[in-house]
Amino acid sequence: MIFDPRARRTDAPEPLDTQLRRAVRPLESPEDLDPLIDAIDDARFVLLGEATHGTSEFYTWRTEISKRLILEKGFSFIAVEGDWPDCYRVNRYAKWMTDSGTSAEEVLHAFVRWPTWMWANREVVDLVEWLRDHNHRLSEAQQVGFYGLDVYSLWESMAAVVEYLDRVDPAAARNARRAYACFDPYYEDAQEYARATALVPTSCEDETVHMLRALRTRAPEYRQDGRDAFFNAEQNALIAQNAERYYRTMIRGGATSWNVRDYHMVETLDRLAMHHGPLSKAIVWEHNTHIGDARFTDMARQGMVNVGQLVRQAHGERPAERDGVMLVGFGTHRGTVIAGSEWGAPMDRMHMATGRAGSWEDLLHQATGGVNALLLFDGSANGGVARLDQPVDHRAIGVVYHPGAERWGNYVPTIVPRRYDAFLFIDETHAVDPLHMPVTVEAELPETYPSGM
Repeated sequence: MIFDPRARRTDAPEPLDTQLRRAVRPLESPEDLDPLIDAIDDARFVLLGEATHGTSEFYTWRTEISKRLILEKGFSFIAVEGDWPDCYRVNRYAKWMTDSGTSAEEVLHAFVRWPTWMWANREVVDLVEWLRDHNHRLSEAQQVGFYGLDVYSLWESMAAVVEYLDRVDPAAARNARRAYACFDPYYEDAQEYARATALVPTSCEDETVHMLRALRTRAPEYRQDGRDAFFNAEQNALIAQNAERYYRTMIRGGATSWNVRDYHMVETLDRLAMHHGPLSKAIVWEHNTHIGDARFTDMARQGMVNVGQLVRQAHGERPAERDGVMLVGFGTHRGTVIAGSEWGAPMDRMHMATGRAGSWEDLLHQATGGVNALLLFDGSANGGVARLDQPVDHRAIGVVYHPGAERWGNYVPTIVPRRYDAFLFIDETHAVDPLHMPVTVEAELPETYPSGM
């Protein structure tokens, strides 16, 4: 399906907020998640979104859902929108591996790539300590993992491959150093590499492909040293290959680099599912723009795909089909958020503009009377809510945010019940609590700050 935001119906038997008022369920305590847990049923892939990258309640509610899925339905791992090397250190700590750190706060504080607050925050500390405590009672095969799906860690992943080979095959390590030396002129600057490949018809693609192939050729031998150790090394070699492609295509603009990134995340998710066995179950934490099916937003018109779409297409559109997939979106009407004013800028605790008039957030605010709510959609075109089969503006805030510019951006036309299977609405939210300090606190917004525009 190609999404067309102009395809709006004109029949309006009653206001949409009236329809929504009958559909929403209260969301005050973890027990109120019962209908969602029941709806997930035997789904193998549960993808949990967020409308921002810096909102505390999105992390805490995803934690509550994840705990219940692990305890009640035997889910095997959590995979997040984070770098593999950093998240693998968290995985080692959560599984009580040797020399893996003394606390979750110590391990997470080592996340130094901007935006650090996405995973180096106290909300994630609580989750990781819970995972570690949960795993302490389990065998190694039963322990729940924590992994990163993203593709940004080009130099860190190359270093991890060399470090692994230094230990298991010094001759291969020398070959890896020679291959990866192709990147030396760029001084670990991905932007510099991207610009260079745009200006000159050359790249380090062949070197990264060769190293992944060489590692896999020796897989039977290397696995004897440890199945998880080889899997980690192989994943880092795969990241090096896909990161090279990502940065090379990023400089050209368009949908290609976005698609490279999301295809990589799905490939990693599938690898993790295979690594954990045919009965494994996966929880994914990513932004709504990744986990909500792109076919039902204007992303489709731009030639973009995303994780939610690809996982649905590969594993079933509804939990009753094949392995089963559940996509759960999150949103908020107002509050504070951690973000930067530009890429790489210091983190700020900013005030969000209230959801603009007619947006999904505004409709839910009106329908709920300003309280938190859960919506479950029934799989039909309108999700069981009359008139919800038409596109509505749905807010998305990334790591860069300008509250005063929301009237011109930050909203994605969305057919909500087709993009998601369920939705958690937190009317007023608060900024996540970062480990790295200080946080700049934005001045109070003036009374005249535009609302709902």
